[in-house]
Amino acid sequence: MSSPDGIASRRPTRTGDAVKRFHAVPAGDERYVLGEGPFWDSDRDRVLWVDINAGEVHGGRLEEQRVVPEWVLTFRETVGAVVSSRAGELLIAGARSLFTVSPNGGVTPGTQVIADGTASRLNDGGCDPAGRFLIGTLSLDGPINQEVLVRIENGGHLRVIDDDLGLSNGLAFTPDGGALYSADTTASKVWARDYDADTGAVGPRRDLLHLDGKPDGLCLDADGNLWIAMWGAGQVRCYSAAGEQIAVVDVDAPNTTSVAFVGADLDTLLITTASEQLSESQRARYPDSGRLFLADVGVRGSPVPSWAGTAAPARPGLL
Repeated sequence: MSSPDGIASRRPTRTGDAVKRFHAVPAGDERYVLGEGPFWDSDRDRVLWVDINAGEVHGGRLEEQRVVPEWVLTFRETVGAVVSSRAGELLIAGARSLFTVSPNGGVTPGTQVIADGTASRLNDGGCDPAGRFLIGTLSLDGPINQEVLVRIENGGHLRVIDDDLGLSNGLAFTPDGGALYSADTTASKVWARDYDADTGAVGPRRDLLHLDGKPDGLCLDADGNLWIAMWGAGQVRCYSAAGEQIAVVDVDAPNTTSVAFVGADLDTLLITTASEQLSESQRARYPDSGRLFLADVGVRGSPVPSWAGTAAPARPGLL
């Protein structure tokens, strides 16, 4: 089990000229309101992503330096995340509940995570190495530090991992599966904790990074370095597990939202962005806001676990 010890409360360091710099390029012409949650489905060589506030789940293929959209599913509510099983089923986080989509397109309601009347919605999510789905929440009436990160157990029961977050965001597991990283955008922090997928044991969290900005979605490369989309900064930053900034990707869109390594060799960084929450001057200056972007950053990604499939979601739940 990996354990990034000795990094509690560590602010990232910068090494001047040693920080590598890359520039992302638009991957298509389509613009999204709040593009998020990129997921590489390696079994079908397809890219999945969501447009949260538009209530859309998108699928497409990677074709050289472009992402070609192929289909879209539209819901009458926000959609925070999408993952795929090895069999091609989709698990989608709606506003309060999960939905499953069969390979033939049938949609089935699943676990309700957030109770009716609670002013929160589901946000970013991902799977652990055992295929269990983890999902966080976002407050709809301002940060109150009562948002949660939960894990959906077999049978639909909920395991609360955190219950004091400002805005639960990006999730990623180390290449050996022994540690979980998670972002709290409001706190400007990325947490780390030990994790045992076989037993389900989750260790206490500790500070990995305290950033000068708003960390959103994140992913890991094969060397265990974190790639973090920084909302409002027009950047993806890369940090080692020791807290050292080693690279930055400039994106011609201020509101970078999430990242994933995609492609058969996981050697291309896909970046989602948002077109919302921009001033008129920002929209004029950054007309590519809301597009998908791609960047060659010279490393390969760590494979992301697939969802275990339809044995996992069920009707029990509710925080």
